[in-house]
Amino acid sequence: MVAALRRSTDAEIAAIFERLVRDAPDHELCRINAIAFAEKTDLGEERAIAAFLHAARHGFFELSWNVLCPGCGGVLDASATLKTLNQDQYHCGLCAAGYEATLDEVVEVTFTVSPRVRRIRAHDPQLLSIPEYFQQIFWGSGFDLPDDFEAMIDEVTLEIIELPARERAVLSVQLPAEFIILFDPVTHATQFIDVKGEPTRERQTLAMVFMKGAAPNETMTLRPGPLRIALENRTDQRVLPGLWIAADQLHELLGRRRPFLTAKRLLTNQTFRDIYRTDTLAVDQRLKITSLTFLFTDLKASTELYERVGDLVAYDLVKAHFQVVQE
Repeated sequence: MVAALRRSTDAEIAAIFERLVRDAPDHELCRINAIAFAEKTDLGEERAIAAFLHAARHGFFELSWNVLCPGCGGVLDASATLKTLNQDQYHCGLCAAGYEATLDEVVEVTFTVSPRVRRIRAHDPQLLSIPEYFQQIFWGSGFDLPDDFEAMIDEVTLEIIELPARERAVLSVQLPAEFIILFDPVTHATQFIDVKGEPTRERQTLAMVFMKGAAPNETMTLRPGPLRIALENRTDQRVLPGLWIAADQLHELLGRRRPFLTAKRLLTNQTFRDIYRTDTLAVDQRLKITSLTFLFTDLKASTELYERVGDLVAYDLVKAHFQVVQE
């Protein structure tokens, strides 16, 4: 595979990718941000994107088209192909908002090492710890994770548990006078709790069922004091419900962003168009592009050029022209 990659790109890139898939920690091989990788390795963005596409063609990586929530940075949907993303609007339970699936704003493309090349924990999300799940599965590559993000999550979390498939659990917590979010990153089920008023010693109760496609819940009002939460997981996978305090620390964490490889940029990339000719937008697909620029160029007297210098020389000059345009 490395030898094939050398023939498609060059020895330097092949060596970089060989070291990456051999030596990098697991989390660096899941949903790789090609733009951030280019900056880290000084490859240049276009060169890095082309290299990842060639590496994916040779089986190093698997492409993923991810619909992101522009509010929290979470992945609302993910697919191996663009054509299977066909909703015109996606809803984020955590942000309680709906978004149009625009290719230049909320759809990213990432690269994850193929399990045939190297098995990583993210290939089986059930094995990930709760912080690892947020880092590698819930958040997209446009989310700029701080080095101390586990400590930041602890600061805003009242309680969080792992609830296996088809299991039930009961949580007992002491509610502070804050706005609380009960949220599960697996099903995206959300319940907002506005805690206010006089403190109480009476135990309050709340029940929540986790299932795929659950409708968003209305905000409920509770008083500061004890709360008993009955949780039921009706899915075939574990869920990770937690109580978050919607304070400044949470908004600071969710507001961290960095550039990512957008679907629009990849669709207009010539290497992608050469390799993945069939992976384009379907006629009836509901995804949108809000901004796109077309550049038309013309070689003056090109017909005379071919006649004067011959087809081969003229074609080399035409390719040189396209290289200038690309740069």
